[in-house]
Amino acid sequence: MNYDSLKSRLATADDRAATSPVLLIPYMWIGDFVRCHTVVRVLKDRWPDRPVDVLTTTLCAPLVDYMPGVRQGIVWDLPRKRLALGQQRALAAKLREQGYGDSLVMPRTFKSTIAPFLAGIPNRTGFIGEVRFGLLNDWRRGEKALPRMIDRCAALALPVGIELPMDWPEPQLVVPQDDIAAWRRTNQLEGRTAVALAPGAVGPSKRWTYYAETAKALTDLGFEVWVIGGPGEKDKATEIVAAAGPRARDLTGTDLRKGIMALAAADLVISNDSGLLHVAAAIGSRTIGIFGPTSAWHYAPLNPIEAVIETKTDVPCRPCHKPTCRMLHHRCMRDIPADDVMTAALQALGAAGLAPAR
Repeated sequence: MNYDSLKSRLATADDRAATSPVLLIPYMWIGDFVRCHTVVRVLKDRWPDRPVDVLTTTLCAPLVDYMPGVRQGIVWDLPRKRLALGQQRALAAKLREQGYGDSLVMPRTFKSTIAPFLAGIPNRTGFIGEVRFGLLNDWRRGEKALPRMIDRCAALALPVGIELPMDWPEPQLVVPQDDIAAWRRTNQLEGRTAVALAPGAVGPSKRWTYYAETAKALTDLGFEVWVIGGPGEKDKATEIVAAAGPRARDLTGTDLRKGIMALAAADLVISNDSGLLHVAAAIGSRTIGIFGPTSAWHYAPLNPIEAVIETKTDVPCRPCHKPTCRMLHHRCMRDIPADDVMTAALQALGAAGLAPAR
């Protein structure tokens, strides 16, 4: 079934007239959080008159402001490695005030279901996960049979037993053009053809080896280079800027909103398989993704991107989907030469008629 056919079925569903708010509890990693905007779009197709709220961390909260169809973000930072029952009760009290009729719990963890249960949300949907019987009352089976994360997440937004499409709606982040222009003016970056590099990722095995060389090649041609990322990318940004010279800027920092604006303003984004890859793609920026230990089929953005770059050599242990290289050679990234990425970058810029500002 394709999504258009599914959407037609949803338009005639018996529960389409429901109006109570829906709470979505997504994964709180940046890329997965963006990916879950697909679920918001499915929910709005199923229940057009029901407001959709999203539970979020402080880190991911700026993304909510650019997500069409989301009424509000409920910002709450729960600790990752303990239940924190006091904070769960306080969150539940906040959720109870909203009068939610449904909650969809994307994570498989026991603790992710506590607050919706304590809040008394009538319908609490999720996969069985960590033995969550009772905490969930609409628990689903068959999670392991679904090939991609987006299939598992979006399935929870649909009635049980329905055939799933493979062409889900793409995530969207809508950044106003006036905001982008103002950001360029404020940072004195107007009129410059810029390539944003996102060298970070969760785990060293997902980080490509040759960003500094690529930055130098781009600035030698007259392009501007912006390095985007969080505090963990500061040292790498310093290395890249030192190699590339005065046309390179370190735009790393703690504020994800500034990163969103930079990715929206850039003429091209080159990124590892990371959260920022999904942000750039959902914005609609020209984007190139570099994949080493992970499978692009499983983890590339649903949104179209300019190119997927992978090694052309035979690396038997790939894909391993591990954050660190178990074989200690990192060949799945080391064997992707800078020339391959430069060729894709120049093709994307040339196709758009973009030349460096000399």
